[in-house]
Amino acid sequence: MPINLSQYLGETTDYDKKAAVETRKPRSWLKSVSAFANGTGGTILFGITDDDQICGIDDVKKASEDISELMKMRMEPVPECNLLIHSVEVAGSENHIIILKVFAGKESPYYYFGDGTRTAFVRVGNESIPADAVTLKRLILSSNQQSWDSLKTSYESKRFTFGRLFSGFLRRMNRNLKDEDLVSFGLVDENGLLTNAGALFVDDCPIRHSRLFCTRWNGKTKASGKMKALDDLEISGSLVTLLLDGLGFISRNNRKRWTKTPDTRIEMQDYPERSAQECLVNALAHRDYLEFGSEVHIDIFDDRMEFYSPGGMFSGWKVQDLNLDRVPSIRRNPIVADVLGRMNFMERRGSGFKQIREDYELAANWRAGLEPVFYSDQIGFWVTLYNLNYGCDVELETTQAHNGTTQAQNVRKDDVNNRNIDTETNTENVLTDTKNVLTDTETDTENVLTGTEKLILNLIRNNPSSTLDELARDAMLSKSGVRYILRKLRVKGNVIREGAQKNGKWIIIRE
Repeated sequence: MPINLSQYLGETTDYDKKAAVETRKPRSWLKSVSAFANGTGGTILFGITDDDQICGIDDVKKASEDISELMKMRMEPVPECNLLIHSVEVAGSENHIIILKVFAGKESPYYYFGDGTRTAFVRVGNESIPADAVTLKRLILSSNQQSWDSLKTSYESKRFTFGRLFSGFLRRMNRNLKDEDLVSFGLVDENGLLTNAGALFVDDCPIRHSRLFCTRWNGKTKASGKMKALDDLEISGSLVTLLLDGLGFISRNNRKRWTKTPDTRIEMQDYPERSAQECLVNALAHRDYLEFGSEVHIDIFDDRMEFYSPGGMFSGWKVQDLNLDRVPSIRRNPIVADVLGRMNFMERRGSGFKQIREDYELAANWRAGLEPVFYSDQIGFWVTLYNLNYGCDVELETTQAHNGTTQAQNVRKDDVNNRNIDTETNTENVLTDTKNVLTDTETDTENVLTGTEKLILNLIRNNPSSTLDELARDAMLSKSGVRYILRKLRVKGNVIREGAQKNGKWIIIRE
């Protein structure tokens, strides 16, 4: 009869099943003991076949003694385990199975000795595979309760500058960082040496493989057409530079459609901004910096945007095998994640997957079947965001959150065509393209501010001397987009400009 594994395993997906206790070839199951101890723990069920049939163990007492003895002889160090004997009635007869629970170890790596080899195993999905040299380094760091980004380097902090970090922190948090903050954040040690995290945040980053490659491909593959790339950018330097410039690249390749309704205008971007930002932040914060010769990539095609980050999930799990609503937050680079969290670039509670999916579902042009796709293996992590406007000349049923109120818009295909849905193909011509829309909008000066207008107003409040370039950078929008929003705010009577373009300042008239 089939056995309900959940009553023994609870919520874990890390388990192996063995029909018998192999004593002549103990590697068949001891490799899983090693992998579980080197990871997050797991369970081995003896007396159960691969198809979940209970075959039982004949001499369960001797088998239990063999398990204990072989672990002492062939494992170093010996991991902490819990061995249970369980009785199950099958077809009127009593059968015994052995449940070996292996706990996550604190003295990794845990090695298996046998056949003249000394091998540490790790878990990837439902397989136990030998750990490579880089993985062994991670295990040693873990056993010492250290992360790679916390290790100190030989670089003296006085030879580097944190200009982009300091300016970014001021603009986003309205607070000046001090040198002692760099120590408390874990970027500089008490002797003035950079940690690996600190080296990632200095302006002239000495970690050369900390780069971001961005490409807007022509078509739906990397080999489409005579002109393969429509836009490309290679970014190096501080992590803040990688993040802000990467978001700028996404913004200028994130086209926008809109349609008018009786009282407002519904904007429909190719990709929700927050989803794209969350993907990029996670790719930079959680990448495996021990993987040399590989960088974070953003690849934008006609129908999708793909993010690649070196290194699979830190836990060793495969994300495609997990319930995304219940993925625990395990951070490979906790210092990097903490700094980005302090700057409000990322959630500090591990809700990234949920945020990405929710923002997609709240988009006005959302359609079933365009859900973000997450995939990981031992070498990398991929996220695919689908273009919500690609092939969207179909009937849409949209729910748009506008000015804090959810408005259900049922749009028929013929109505969409009659409303002349425009496509913004060049953000630098946005004022010309939206002349008629502006005229309609400017007549209603009592409109409640949109979320983007509130963002610009808040940036002006924090820094009245902000230039157009600074507002575009801090709001992660194009210059023409910020110019468009400022014009709306001036027409509505929220702000005025005093003084010259370069030396003047913004004055808030009303909130």
